[in-house]
Amino acid sequence: MTAVRIGAVAKATGCTPRALRHYEEHGLIASARAANGYREYDDAVVTRVRNIRHLLDAGLTLDDVRVFLPCLDGDVASAPPSPAGLRVGRERLAVLDARIAAQVAVRDRLAAALQAATTPPAAPPPTPGSLR
Repeated sequence: MTAVRIGAVAKATGCTPRALRHYEEHGLIASARAANGYREYDDAVVTRVRNIRHLLDAGLTLDDVRVFLPCLDGDVASAPPSPAGLRVGRERLAVLDARIAAQVAVRDRLAAALQAATTPPAAPPPTPGSLR
């Protein structure tokens, strides 16, 4: 177990130090403080952060990722899915589907409004006796 600083973890995982602090605030990773006040992480945190990124990239939120805490130190990408993990994934997909449907409705209303605004009004029908 080797202690590594935040910059080394950031470089190894492609995350920013700010993102790592954010994960720490959410209880997904932990650090200790060196005598100089710098954060020091166990080198195993690199695997954990890569798994967190994998789950976030799949569309989950940090709150969703909490369900996966027991397995974040393993190979999340190739492990068989757990019932809890599948439940969280289905719930997140339903939320995304609802958001997409709401955005499509807004888009359709805007498209209709633009169409109405750019279509010239129809000419009024001729009145009797005005064709002379």
